Amino acid sequence: MPAMHSPFPRIAACLLLLACGLLLPAKAAAADPCLKLPASAIQAPDASTRIAAAACEEHRLWYRPFIEADGRIGSMRVREAERAKLANGQPAWQRVIEYWRDSGLLWQAGGGDCAYGGPPMPSCRAFVVDTPWSAAFLSWVMRRAAVPGFDGSASHLTYVRRAYREPLANPYRVANPLAARVQRGDLLCNVRGTARTYGFGELATLLSGNEPGLAMHCDVVAGIDVGSDGARSAYLVGGNVFDSVTMRRLRLTPGDRFDELPMRLASDPECTPESPYACDLNRQDWSVLLQLRPADELAALRPALPMAPSPQLQLPAGSPSQPQAWVPAGGQGGPAAPSGAPTQAAPRCCNHCDPEVGLPRCPAPPRPR
Repeated sequence: MPAMHSPFPRIAACLLLLACGLLLPAKAAAADPCLKLPASAIQAPDASTRIAAAACEEHRLWYRPFIEADGRIGSMRVREAERAKLANGQPAWQRVIEYWRDSGLLWQAGGGDCAYGGPPMPSCRAFVVDTPWSAAFLSWVMRRAAVPGFDGSASHLTYVRRAYREPLANPYRVANPLAARVQRGDLLCNVRGTARTYGFGELATLLSGNEPGLAMHCDVVAGIDVGSDGARSAYLVGGNVFDSVTMRRLRLTPGDRFDELPMRLASDPECTPESPYACDLNRQDWSVLLQLRPADELAALRPALPMAPSPQLQLPAGSPSQPQAWVPAGGQGGPAAPSGAPTQAAPRCCNHCDPEVGLPRCPAPPRPR
C-alpha cells in the first residue's frame, strides 16, 4: 500500500511563501517627480528643468501640500497669512511678499507698504491676505528659472493674452488642453470664479479683445511620472492654491495628453453632501495649455529678466501715510519714486467681471435714438 503523505506540510509551506510575499516591498506607485530633481537643477541648461526646479523648490518649502487625482487634498501645515514657519524658517506671509517683490510686481499690485524697511506694517500683512498672488508666484518662478521672453504680470490673463497675440516673441504657445501633448515646463490654466465656463474656444475669442476682468489661474507642469501599472500622471505646482504652494496630480494617456481632464460645467451645483462630485478640487474650467517652446526657439527670444527686488524704503520723518517723496533706506534723498512705482492711470472697467479682480463693471453704452 503506497505511503500516505499528509497535505499539511505543503499547505504550511504555501502559507509561509504567501506571508513572505506580503512582507516584500511593493512596487512604487507614481511619485512626486520633484524628488528626482537635485538642487543643482536650477542651473540646468534647458528651461523646462529650471522651471520645474524653481516650482519644486517652493513646494518643498511649503511642506508639499497635495491634491490627488480624484480631487482630494490632505492637511495644510501652513497658510499664506500665518507666522508659522516654512521649511527654511521663514514666516509664510513674508515668502509671499518675496514673490511679489522679486518678480518686479509689488508696485504694480499696490503693495508699496511691503517695501518699507523696519518692522512690517499692518497694511502689508493685509495686502498678502487680500491680494491673489498665484500670478505673482508664477512670474517669480519664470524669473528664478531665467525663462527668455517671459513678461510677468499680476494677472494670469495678461501673459496668457500675450502668448496668444505675440506668438513669435513669447516662450509659450497656446494650445487646447483637451488635445495637446503635455510636457514639463508647460502651464495649464483655468478660468475661475465665474457663473459660466469658457473652455478653449470661448477663451480664445475673449483673448482677441481687451477684456481685463477675467480671473484665471495657472499651474506649472513640474514633471511626469509612471506608476507601477504603467499609468502616467502629470504633477503640477501652483501658488495661492488653498493659501499655499500646492501640487496636484492629473492623469495622462499613454501619449501624454490629459486623460479625461475633469472639467467644470456651468450647470454644476455647489459642493455639498448631496453633490459630492462637485467637490473634486481638480474639476475646473481648464481653458488653455501654454506649451513651452523648444530650446532653439527660446534661444532666439529676448534674454530673461533678472530677479528684481524692490529697494528697501523707509518713510521720511513726518511724512504722511502716502508719501510724495521717497528716501532709500540708509541714503540721503533720491528719486521721487522707486523704479516700477505705479503711475496714475485711467480708470479701468470690465464686462466679464469677477469679484476677485476688483474692477467695476463698464457702463452700458448709450442706446442709439
